[in-house]
Amino acid sequence: MSDKLAQAERLTEEQQQQLIEKYDSESNFRRLAGIMSIIVFYGLLAFSIYQLYTATYGNIPTQIHRSIHLGFGLVLIFLLFPASKKSSRTKIAWYDYILAILGFVVGAYWPVMYNDIIAQAGQITTLDFIVGSMAILLVLEATRRTVGLPIVIIAVAFLAYAYWGRQMPGFLIHPGVDVDTLVQSLFFTTQGILGTPIGVSATYIFLFLLFGAFLVKTGVGQYFNDLALVVAGRRIGGPAKVAIFSSALQGTVSGSSVANVVTSGSFTIPMMKRLGYSKNFAGAVEASSSTGGQIMPPIMGAAAFLMVEFIGVSYWTIAKAAIIPAILYFSGIWIMTHFEAKRTGLRGLQQEEMPNKKEVIKNLYLLLPILAMVFYLSSGLSIMRAAIYGIITCILVGLLRKERYRHLYPIVFAAAFVAYIVYGAVTSGISIETALIVAALVTVIVSYLFDENFIDTIQALVEGARTALSVIAATAAAGIIVAVVTKTGLGLSLANSLVDLANEKLLLTLFFTMIASLILGMGAPTTANYIITSTIAAPAIILLGVNDLSAHMFVFYFGIMADITPPVALAAFAAAGMSGGRPIATGVNAAKLAIAAFIIPYMFVLEPRLLLYDIDGNYLHVVWIFITAFLGMISIGAGIIGYWYRKLYIVERLLAVAGGLVLIYPEVWSGITGIIVFAALIAIQYFVKRSEWNVPVKKPSS
Repeated sequence: MSDKLAQAERLTEEQQQQLIEKYDSESNFRRLAGIMSIIVFYGLLAFSIYQLYTATYGNIPTQIHRSIHLGFGLVLIFLLFPASKKSSRTKIAWYDYILAILGFVVGAYWPVMYNDIIAQAGQITTLDFIVGSMAILLVLEATRRTVGLPIVIIAVAFLAYAYWGRQMPGFLIHPGVDVDTLVQSLFFTTQGILGTPIGVSATYIFLFLLFGAFLVKTGVGQYFNDLALVVAGRRIGGPAKVAIFSSALQGTVSGSSVANVVTSGSFTIPMMKRLGYSKNFAGAVEASSSTGGQIMPPIMGAAAFLMVEFIGVSYWTIAKAAIIPAILYFSGIWIMTHFEAKRTGLRGLQQEEMPNKKEVIKNLYLLLPILAMVFYLSSGLSIMRAAIYGIITCILVGLLRKERYRHLYPIVFAAAFVAYIVYGAVTSGISIETALIVAALVTVIVSYLFDENFIDTIQALVEGARTALSVIAATAAAGIIVAVVTKTGLGLSLANSLVDLANEKLLLTLFFTMIASLILGMGAPTTANYIITSTIAAPAIILLGVNDLSAHMFVFYFGIMADITPPVALAAFAAAGMSGGRPIATGVNAAKLAIAAFIIPYMFVLEPRLLLYDIDGNYLHVVWIFITAFLGMISIGAGIIGYWYRKLYIVERLLAVAGGLVLIYPEVWSGITGIIVFAALIAIQYFVKRSEWNVPVKKPSS
């Protein structure tokens, strides 16, 4: 697209930020000035440097590392996030300074008192009780500011349930947990606030958020848009297909559905509207596509990293498991936008509206960090090592940008210096891997010291740390819920009750679990939603014989889909804010376009081999299921839109949807039956001409 056209259609950065703040509380932070802006800036930078150090060399006890991670988060949250919408966005309130100091005390308590706490063997002193209680209250307030009130209400309800267990009815009854024991469990064990969720945040999630921030600084975000235009821009309904392709790629950069909508939607939504798409449909395409970015490998949403710890598999196993579901998800959206474009006669972009194809191809090297990440993860490297190598790859790729060629000469100097370091390190007995990491870091630092854009690296470190703050709060609050579930035995009780309610029927249990995940997802971020549902709902599915990976992926999917499920569909609301459409109508259209996401989880529960897990060499069966599922997406898309090769009768639409569902069901007999219906529908359309029913082709608006 020409520069003038892009500038005319694209929202300014200020407009984008306003939309993100409106619909995403995680981005609603202060814009400070003066000395406090400098202090917070260096605080965020120190946070990232600490995390990189511990990931590379750190050998810190688990409780100390998680406590420091929490302390950094609490201090920075109270300095950056205001208490309410009416609070100043440029100045820090006096009480926030006090809360930040208390956050520092909470973060420093474990490192300072570590030996004493360990020696107490589960007993706590009065001082421990005060600090532990303070930690709980600070976590709840930090979560309210960064994530929103719903997850706080859930956490408080669980705390009340733990204390008043004796008064609970039926299967919910338990002996109750006294306040001292509750505080001890929540802050002085690794099962509460400092439990697995924040442990994953302190290791995997933080580093991959940094990787995303570095990707942005390499210019890969804008490149995704240009690449999407080259691939899909000239096709029927090109702008919508650009939105789908671009948003799928943007998911590797942004871990938020709302942020993804605003970033890529500021470019694609005006383009779709200009070429004839309705406001509601344009917003829906972007919302459904952007939400799917969190399930798109190789870099998925933050909850995927929690799954690594919860079910004990490698991240590569999870990323690999998401490949076929992600392809089917985006294929479903692509198919329906294609049929909608044919039905309404919408054209693709003209040549003058396209970017320079040669330039786009020349810049393919910008995808190297993502391709390198696939290699790192699949080669057996640990998640932390893969993230560090990915960050280094981003920086090196950034040095290759055309305007920086004149700065490459320092790399020659750096390489010679590094060779000397590596030789000295190896001969001194340091491992080759450690020496290579040092070598790469020195290369980057020396090269960038001579580079006018050295500040990009610093800004990426700061942005990555700021993005992590909401995740820290969400995982800490979710740790409270997990601790209560573990302490009271609620998880097993709820799982058994859910199975009993469904009369031990798998499909009915899955349906109830889906509803629970969608409801929780409307009020909680994906990370917290997954922690809650994987603790409470996933065990019910596992009790019926479903493997852990399928059960956890099921709740993971529906937690994400809450972002486009009315009545509270934040991604759809953000898209409507950009398109000028009606929020609920945009949400309904988004859910309709993403119908695949409401079907696919049932598929991989019924047929786990779709997750490329435990295949036992039966690849042909997986290929057969994938092909029939893809045909099913085409049939369902045609039925929902009401157009295939021509406008469809209502009977044909119903038959198309029914045939598609049969095709999607992962059995050989259903696949054969569905293919027969599929072929019959094509034949009917070919031989029965209803040209008078076709909608006339619209002329593109000027």
